[in-house]
Amino acid sequence: MEVVILCGGKGTRSYPFTEYFPKPMMPISGTPILVHIMRLYAHQGFTRFVLAAGHRMEILHDYFDGRFHDWKVQIVDTGQESDTGERIRRCQPHLGDTFFATYGDGIGNIRLADLLAFHRKADGLATVTSVPLRSQYGTVLSDGSGRVSQFVEKPVIREHWINAGFFVFEKRVFDAWEGTNLENDVLPALVRRGEMYAYRHEGFWKSMDTSKDQQELERLYVSGEASWAVDLGEKAAPRIAAVPGGGLRRASA
Repeated sequence: MEVVILCGGKGTRSYPFTEYFPKPMMPISGTPILVHIMRLYAHQGFTRFVLAAGHRMEILHDYFDGRFHDWKVQIVDTGQESDTGERIRRCQPHLGDTFFATYGDGIGNIRLADLLAFHRKADGLATVTSVPLRSQYGTVLSDGSGRVSQFVEKPVIREHWINAGFFVFEKRVFDAWEGTNLENDVLPALVRRGEMYAYRHEGFWKSMDTSKDQQELERLYVSGEASWAVDLGEKAAPRIAAVPGGGLRRASA
């Protein structure tokens, strides 16, 4: 099975990094989050990757050239201005009957065999991994008089589940593909057809949208608390490093 990873957006919330690099190249302990995601799949037996590229695509070609010999990595030019749904659609010629897809900036300890088994049992065209909503703010609990009883730091709100990526699609889904935006066009259209299912993941998941998110994932990784982390020993992979003055460069591992 192929794994499509969205790598082509401009990532404006991650500027200035994304002026020079694709957003999925943002590092966690020197290794791009993209590689962490690929290792997660590879460790569970899925090593055929299709990178839906666009912005700063040449960086991906440079980074993956001659490396990761146990993986098949195809970099597909899906356009500078394409939206998320259009990027996946443009990868269609490179995909088999069933394929994975995910974002290039979200990581979690997803059990892919369980996700795939759920998808096959549901027998729909698409499955999305959902996770409980975690508030970005701390909450204040108080009684009827207004007396505060507790502060809760960034609670998990289990009444609401959000899109965490880590999709499974049947290739037949392209016959029902509507619009160019995955979240606003394609997925709602599949919901209307009754072909969209949600696999609930109770474990770790986090997206890396800002430098603050990057620092949190870095802390988890360095402290040994990164439940998603898989080291397959690709010693030849270059690392992404900062240089004095706020610039960026590639550094040898």
